[in-house]
Amino acid sequence: MPWTTGQRLQGGKYVIDKVLGQGGFGITYKALHVELNRTVVIKTPNEYLSHDPEYDKYIDRFIQEGRTLARLSQDPHPHIVGVIDLFKEGNIHCLVMDFVPGENLFEAVKRRGALPEAEIVPCIRQIGEALVVVHQADLVHRDAHPGNIMLRSNGKAVLIDFGIAKELVPKTLSSKGIAGNEGFAPYEQMSRGSRDPTVDVYCLVATLYYGVTGQRPTSSLARKLDNTFLIPPKQINPSISDQLNQAILEGMALEAKDRPQSMQAWLAMLEAPKATPPPPVDPVHRKEVVPSKAKLPSKPIPVQPTTKPPRIIPWGWLIGVLLSYLLVGYLLAASNALYIILAVAVAVAWAGTVVGSGVVGPGVGAGVGVWAWVAAVVWAVAVAVAWAGAVAWVVAWVVAVPRAGDKLLESFSKFHTFLILANTSSLGLGLGWLGHRIFNTGT
Repeated sequence: MPWTTGQRLQGGKYVIDKVLGQGGFGITYKALHVELNRTVVIKTPNEYLSHDPEYDKYIDRFIQEGRTLARLSQDPHPHIVGVIDLFKEGNIHCLVMDFVPGENLFEAVKRRGALPEAEIVPCIRQIGEALVVVHQADLVHRDAHPGNIMLRSNGKAVLIDFGIAKELVPKTLSSKGIAGNEGFAPYEQMSRGSRDPTVDVYCLVATLYYGVTGQRPTSSLARKLDNTFLIPPKQINPSISDQLNQAILEGMALEAKDRPQSMQAWLAMLEAPKATPPPPVDPVHRKEVVPSKAKLPSKPIPVQPTTKPPRIIPWGWLIGVLLSYLLVGYLLAASNALYIILAVAVAVAWAGTVVGSGVVGPGVGAGVGVWAWVAAVVWAVAVAVAWAGAVAWVVAWVVAVPRAGDKLLESFSKFHTFLILANTSSLGLGLGWLGHRIFNTGT
């Protein structure tokens, strides 16, 4: 008979709150550890199993695995429930474990439906890493179904309620009780109580199947006895990746020998990088495969025309270049820089003409004068261009042109980039000069 609310155990050390769950093998209670003021879970075998011929063997396994779990708790694993105590109350053996708040995976899927791959896969990976530790301790959980995976509010998952002695099927247990979570157990566990690590692989992967589809997987017994097929998870939820779909199908292989033989092997497959597609074949060497008439599509498949990526022009930066040079042109016009340079050039040319005609002689002087004028004009233009270019470089080139050039080079050649920047700069200088002339005509 199950314990009732308020019942005290171990001389008042524990107080029963309520029954959390009851199955064919055991009962779990929520209780209070009075001294620590801490909520705990107490697991006990079902009392009626004491009439079973193999009860003593069942209890020995319960005690042995309880002690092993207690040793694991000496170095706590973040994703394995901690074991606090192991005691006997009257004739009933009790295992005390931490109480993990939150909802289990059954409850989460019932409330939300299929969970996103990016959310459920990290939780399953955490439980898989916990099972690696369990297997290294020569234990097999045998019950890693959604009801035994708690999801904390911080996104961490915790494995609870080990299926202790579950390989021992009491003769007093009905066949219905055996298959309580048959959708998540491999047939070799239900038929002969297998304790191989591949049992946990199947169970955990079946739990992942349930998480990403929102549906219980087909029972392994039905697959074995009735040749029922397992529906691929991607057929139910097309949004999951091909990699995850394949990892689930291999982890849920009907025969144990066809599954990954360890939890590490399955986790490695789950984390394996996606295969990169082969490089494209040169069209000259590509062979055309003509399908048989039976496989020809009823309607021709339209061929999508290939389009070149659009060329990107950094209008923001080009406008910045234009405005910068417009300011330079305006300032040049305002300072009469070109007029000053031309005046100096004319003076030099006039002096050269006078000197040439007065000293050297009329014929030679005239020639020198002409060349002086030409040299003066060339010098004036060169100086004006150099001076304007220096100012423009300081004002505009350092600020805007390099970034505009970098952006243009993403879509254009160096030559075209030069033409675009040169024309933008020239347009800016001309507009600045013209703007000053227009706005200062009447002054």
